[in-house]
Amino acid sequence: MNTDNTSLKLEKVMKDAEDFLPILGTDFVELYVGNAKQSAYYYQHAWGFQPIAYSGLETGRKDSVSYVLQQGKIRIVLTSPLQPEGNINAHINKHGDGVKVIALWVDDAKKSYKETTKRGAKSYVEPYELEDDHGKAVISGIHTYGETVHLFVERKNYEGPFLPGYKTYAPLVTSEDNGLKYIDHMVGNVGWNEMNKWVKFYAEVMGFAQMLSFDDKDISTDYTALMSKVMSNGNGRIKFPINEPAEGKKKSQIEEYIDFYNGAGVQHIALATDNIIKTVTQLRDRGVEFLYVPDTYYETLLDRVGEIDEDLEPLKELGVLVDRDDEGYLLQIFTKPVLDRPTMFFEIIQRKGAQSFGKGNFKALFEAIEREQDLRGNL
Repeated sequence: MNTDNTSLKLEKVMKDAEDFLPILGTDFVELYVGNAKQSAYYYQHAWGFQPIAYSGLETGRKDSVSYVLQQGKIRIVLTSPLQPEGNINAHINKHGDGVKVIALWVDDAKKSYKETTKRGAKSYVEPYELEDDHGKAVISGIHTYGETVHLFVERKNYEGPFLPGYKTYAPLVTSEDNGLKYIDHMVGNVGWNEMNKWVKFYAEVMGFAQMLSFDDKDISTDYTALMSKVMSNGNGRIKFPINEPAEGKKKSQIEEYIDFYNGAGVQHIALATDNIIKTVTQLRDRGVEFLYVPDTYYETLLDRVGEIDEDLEPLKELGVLVDRDDEGYLLQIFTKPVLDRPTMFFEIIQRKGAQSFGKGNFKALFEAIEREQDLRGNL
């Protein structure tokens, strides 16, 4: 049975992480997209997100429009421009659809801004207040890798559907949710030799601690390789793996991402579920496409990971991967890119005690990604 001996207990990470920036959780993830209305339809009806709020012309906003969707504790904001110029258009022209904002839920947005900027963070937006009949929210923000930003959102005095400036959004038809609970982690891809720079940023500027480290010996195939380090905040609710390319015979998935995204950015978002078989079955039935895993992966699976609670046959039929570490095991599966550009995708993950990220699956996963790269002519 193969266990991941590099796994560190979450308690040690909590001890190592500094507490000058207490983060309560992920508040929302905002994507800049070419057509927010159609993107909202996709995430509602394929992914089971529920519509909760809207901001646009009907709310007095003239330059852009946003739809807010939620499932469990996962909240996504889809934003499109309404005018031909501006930062949103520039972002979409350069990157395609993609994550612009990773918003973090905090008790004190002003203090969060002060503590991070004095440690070297580049300001994105100074603290400001938003207010309506439902109360007041405070927002501030800093830059991180590429053109991605972190907003600090303080909403302890706000009771509205999302934030001031938004109204309740309730279309006539919605879909049943797919059992997605919360964001487990979000992975950033950065350029050559930039991983340690951003690991240092999260450690020194935001007080995160390093959970795990993977080098090109851990994450490689016959053709490609990458390196990764996982950063976590003190309570373990925020986990950011940072990937960079490594030398290989052919172009790695990180290089392909950076080529088509035109820089560093969010590669994938891992969404947690309590029943991966049910969740993935529903997603697949609604048209979400997943990476192919060959049947040979399952021939020795139980020898590698030991006994698991789930029947092997439905995992094999769906292509779900399994791995074990010192704390337990996990089940995971990855979508194909959800955009025309081969950039952002999603992971569905169910943890049965494991705190790691599926090191034993890396070879099978990256071979599956390489098959897709080859079909695109980008390997």
